[in-house]
This record gives sequence, C-alpha cells and structure tokens, in this order.
Amino acid sequence: MATIELREHGVRAADLASVRAGLVAFAEEMYGSLARCDQRAKGELYLRGLLLEGRRKSIQPMAARLPDGDEQGLQQFITDSPWDDLPVRRRLARRMTKEIAPEGWVVDDTGLPKDGRWSPGVGHQYCGALGKTANCQVLVSVNAVTDQASCPLQWRLFLPAAWDEDSERRARAKIPDDVRHRAKWQLALDILDELLGWSLARRVVQADGGYGDITAFRSG
Repeated sequence: MATIELREHGVRAADLASVRAGLVAFAEEMYGSLARCDQRAKGELYLRGLLLEGRRKSIQPMAARLPDGDEQGLQQFITDSPWDDLPVRRRLARRMTKEIAPEGWVVDDTGLPKDGRWSPGVGHQYCGALGKTANCQVLVSVNAVTDQASCPLQWRLFLPAAWDEDSERRARAKIPDDVRHRAKWQLALDILDELLGWSLARRVVQADGGYGDITAFRSG
C-alpha cells in the first residue's frame, strides 16, 4: 500500500495520485446507492478535493486545485443533484466501524467559522475551533474512537432557535419546513438511535460536561 503524507490542510497532489485507484474503489463503495454513474464520478471528485492540500475546502478553490476539476459539476452535485445522502452515511458508518473496531462512541460538537449570515444554521455561538464565541456553524457528531484512530459515524447541523422564525434565511438556505431547533444533546440522542437502527453494536458513550451534566441526556 502506498504511503501518503498528511499535512495540516490535506494531502500532496503526488501522494493523492499514488492512491487514486484505492480512492476510486472507496468512492464506488460509498456512493454505490447513487443510480447514475456521473453522480458517482462527481462524488469521487469531491472526495479528492476534500483530501487535497489547501486551506479552503469550498467548491471553487477545490475545483481549481484538481487537474480534472469541474466547478459547475461539483456545485450541482452538492447543492442541486437529487440524491439521498442517508445511504452514503450509513455505508460510511458501517465501513469505518469495521476498520476502526471502536472501543467507544464519543459525542462532540465542532464549530465551523463562517462569514455572513446566510450559511445554514450560522449564528453567533461558541466556536471550539477559535476558542471563543463567533459567527459559525455547529455540527453535533458521534464518533467511533480507539487510542489510535477516530472517525465521525453520523452528524447533525445544529440549528439555533433564531432560525425557526427567520423565513428569509430558511428559504435561501433551503432548510426543510420540518427541520427546527433542537438542543445539541437531543441531536446526539437522535444520532445514537440512528446508529443502533443501522445495526451497529452498542458502545460505551462518552461526552464532556456540556452533555453529561444534562440529566435527560444521561437518561436517554
């Protein structure tokens, strides 16, 4: 198996090229639920864009870095193409559970700094990446962990309460009508229920005080 060097913002182009065949096979497995071959191809292209070295991981800079980059095609794949991401997430969770053989599941949330007010779920809230309150999105995740490795198995976008009544932002961000504010600990329980519904073996659940201090979360 080829050895690749993982840098702070991704993998070097030469290293990525050396494992291209493995990436194609992995993408075929993960995106196997997509009916169209062009969608599966865009999925593999997007995967390479995320892995490739570069600080910004939005569509335009990723497409510019890829030798076969297709900005319009990637944008359509992510924002407009009618494919269901749930089977992809389920395949990823099952595959990585086999790869990692987790000793536990860790509940965590991740802040993604953002500019402006139109990104889905963005708000002035605590951002762990910056260590302070800032304009960001927050993702709640449940991660498979060992002493050697970790991988998110499933995640949810936290929607601040202010978004429930902001019809303009909801429309621009294409937030479905049935998606409303839920506390982070509730999102974590939703994820745990979903993982068990995917027939993943139960694991010890670990979380910090932001979750563990909540009686309803511990009971759940």
